[in-house]
Amino acid sequence: MSDFLKNVVDWLFAPTRYFLGSVLILAAVLYWRRYFSRSIFMVAFFALGAAFLVWAVGDPNFHKIITKGDNIPIVILLASVVFFSWLGLRQAVDNDERKKRGEAEGELGKQKVFTWPDLVYTEFICILLFTALLIIWSIVIEAPLEEPAAQARTPNPSKAPWYFLGLQEMLVYFDPWIAGVVLPGFIIVGLCAIPYLDTNPKGNGYYTFDERPFAWVFFWVGFVLFWVSFVILGTFLRGPNWSFFGPFEYWDLHKLEPLVNVDLSTYVWVNMLHQNLPENPLVRESPGILAVLGWFLLIPPLFGKTFLKGLVERMGMVRYNVFMHLLLWFGLLPLKMLLRWTVNLKYIIGIPEWFFNV
Repeated sequence: MSDFLKNVVDWLFAPTRYFLGSVLILAAVLYWRRYFSRSIFMVAFFALGAAFLVWAVGDPNFHKIITKGDNIPIVILLASVVFFSWLGLRQAVDNDERKKRGEAEGELGKQKVFTWPDLVYTEFICILLFTALLIIWSIVIEAPLEEPAAQARTPNPSKAPWYFLGLQEMLVYFDPWIAGVVLPGFIIVGLCAIPYLDTNPKGNGYYTFDERPFAWVFFWVGFVLFWVSFVILGTFLRGPNWSFFGPFEYWDLHKLEPLVNVDLSTYVWVNMLHQNLPENPLVRESPGILAVLGWFLLIPPLFGKTFLKGLVERMGMVRYNVFMHLLLWFGLLPLKMLLRWTVNLKYIIGIPEWFFNV
């Protein structure tokens, strides 16, 4: 029975099921937020999580991964993100319910405290507690130091620090200049542009979901789904040769997944049209070029004239197009991930002659 449960967990944590399951769980929590924001849900989550850890830590493969010195903070990160995301959602639901009962909007964020002594005193206590915690941590847990670096021998897998694992995961699906420069640049620009794109004056100074649904969904998807989940994926599920491994699977150095990643041009010209690839790069990659142009040029006006018509009226055409451009770059990442995992698509546009691969 124990082996069967381990096999089920490994099966559920395959990349496609892991990602789609995370999307469904996130959508369910936000849609039925009034049920998931109850205290009994969080108590049940941590109780089941603790029971799972107690049961799973007996497995040697799981124990080796979960108790690694630099993986322990990731476990704490996961628990902290779950708790504080739930706490914010709970306060938002409570405020929305209070407003439905007719309470004034200003009362939702009315509670205030003095900086001195309330805030400073609390911060001082936290400094003392965390200093003591770090001292105990450094004594009990050994620092995850390895042998001196050598050019002839690199670790397998070679992983970035945990806060860069999201970027390292993106390098699997895009060229380095896109994953390391373009997408992070759009993330920074998008964060800076939020106050200028979303001018909704409601929800300032207090938690609310009904008045700021887009801000909540966008933050949860961007931070929880595309950052925290990537950190978990890169930490616990990426093993030697950067292959995927289940939580209870042995990290075999000789495991090689027989994947043949194929560009979109090969699918179209060779598999569908049964022709040789054209020599001209622009002709060869014309299916991918048309697909990318359609993604960025056709979707914004199509959505703006249908179910995002109200958003166009509120934001104006210029802000709407900037917003949709950033959103489509954001949506390109999960689309490319799913295409790689399901049909082994390497690049939508692959022009290595010009170092242009998307």
